[in-house]
Amino acid sequence: MPRRGLRPSKTARKGVAHGDRAVNRFINVLMKEGKRSIAEGIFNQALDRVQKKTGSNPMEVFNQALENIKPFLEVKPRRVGGSTYQIPVEVASDRRLALAMRWIALGARKRGERGFSARLAGELVDAYNKTGTAWKKREDTHKMAEANKAFAHYKW
Repeated sequence: MPRRGLRPSKTARKGVAHGDRAVNRFINVLMKEGKRSIAEGIFNQALDRVQKKTGSNPMEVFNQALENIKPFLEVKPRRVGGSTYQIPVEVASDRRLALAMRWIALGARKRGERGFSARLAGELVDAYNKTGTAWKKREDTHKMAEANKAFAHYKW
């Protein structure tokens, strides 16, 4: 933690991608080689597909999918004596959001549908319904933290 306290959070770019900070961060996660306009187009197409699949507001589906995937606990390695223990720790709010976005994007990249917008829409709907690759990653992380609960007293 810096000595001068926490720095203020950045503001969202106005007029781009629904004006939501989470949407802008997610587009940054999707973006490859600095091609932001392509990432925005893919995201908007995915939202259109989500609306067709679910029949509800796609931004609500997106936000709920992020909330469903955010992890509460993770493990961090800590060396004690000659062995390394996996210590469960709580996840900070910014890191929770970053992990959820990264897991959804990675899950979409691993899917088999044709076209990335279809893959992303499928992964968002799966995350909304608490299924899919990103949900499994979250559950695996929580199981690992639960299994190593005995080492929580090594937390620093």
